[in-house]
Amino acid sequence: MSAEAVYDCIVIGAGVQGSFTAYQLAKKGKKTLLLEQFVLPHTRGSSHGQTRIIRKAYDEDFYAHMLDECYELWAQLEKEAGVRLYRQTGLLVMGPENSRYYELVKTTLQKNKVPTVVLTRDNFSQHIPHVNLGEGHGAVVEVPAGILYADRALKTAQGQFQKLGGVIRDKEMVTDIKPGPVVTVVTSSGAHQAKSVVITAGPWANRLLAHTGLELPLEVAKINVCYWKEKVPGSYDIEKRFPCFIQTECEESKEHIYGLPSNEYPGLVKICYHAGSEADPDHRDQQTDRSDIDILQRYVARCLPGLEPKPAVVESCLYTLTPDRHFVLDCHPTYSNIVIGAGFSGHGFKFGPIIGKLLSELSLGEVPSYDLSPFRIRRFHGNTKSAL
Repeated sequence: MSAEAVYDCIVIGAGVQGSFTAYQLAKKGKKTLLLEQFVLPHTRGSSHGQTRIIRKAYDEDFYAHMLDECYELWAQLEKEAGVRLYRQTGLLVMGPENSRYYELVKTTLQKNKVPTVVLTRDNFSQHIPHVNLGEGHGAVVEVPAGILYADRALKTAQGQFQKLGGVIRDKEMVTDIKPGPVVTVVTSSGAHQAKSVVITAGPWANRLLAHTGLELPLEVAKINVCYWKEKVPGSYDIEKRFPCFIQTECEESKEHIYGLPSNEYPGLVKICYHAGSEADPDHRDQQTDRSDIDILQRYVARCLPGLEPKPAVVESCLYTLTPDRHFVLDCHPTYSNIVIGAGFSGHGFKFGPIIGKLLSELSLGEVPSYDLSPFRIRRFHGNTKSAL
């Protein structure tokens, strides 16, 4: 292979994180190849679907801090491409007032001076009709939060990457990675070489990392993405200013339940349980556990009386979870020119532009824009295995 054919970087996996990494590298004038095992666009991973929530309501301050620049980068991409990717809806956060998580979320929002409205039991139904607030639960609205148009965002990042001279090769599965000063990536169609490689392969991360002698403590879970029919059309509509919401915990569940206003399917509200059952990404439909849907049905019947308490549509999505639910953004412990973005744990989409920037910085040997200690591999101690 001639020297001219060596890329500055090969990014493996064209989901939201890989697409934004490739786009950031191309913006810096780097010769970049983006590889994807499936034909684009596809619904096999974690980046498909029409909408995602963007919010600063976190119990960890560092996420809210990263989101400041994230909002700016989303706006910048909208301007560059002339496409609308974000819509403000507000986010209603509900949870037991005395619970640690709910208190931490309120503290994070206050500390970061995020515009909020605290609702009381007396004025709750005036502001949020058709929702029953749980006994002993508080409610706060994060005003600037909203939705991202996910499929459109992915297509836009990939399109801008190509406009900058980037190359996308889909339907090209990686079969081997040979580390070295120049990394060789072997695929179903041949081989490519690059000075650095970024692995953003979602549920398939460990299969690729095995070629480099590393296994991370990642668990793949299948999430049932449920849509619930309005009894009266328009009750929970985005046009009627119904917000996104997160129920931090409730009598049905200790896990989050989250929802988005009726928008993508007219008359249907997306409400999901923020957890799932372990699944093989290549055989996801063999995972048929519906215990999360049972929990949601009880929750919807109790708290959202304007919805039919049985999902009208059930789709699926994969989460790749780390033990602490924080991301992995780091260089390979043995090969510094192999960079890993993984374990986005069902809450990474909104961070796409900033994760792309950070992974591009790591791949170029630059000092990262943010403190990456919460995202380093070393935090797992004995949980990483040599796959050799």
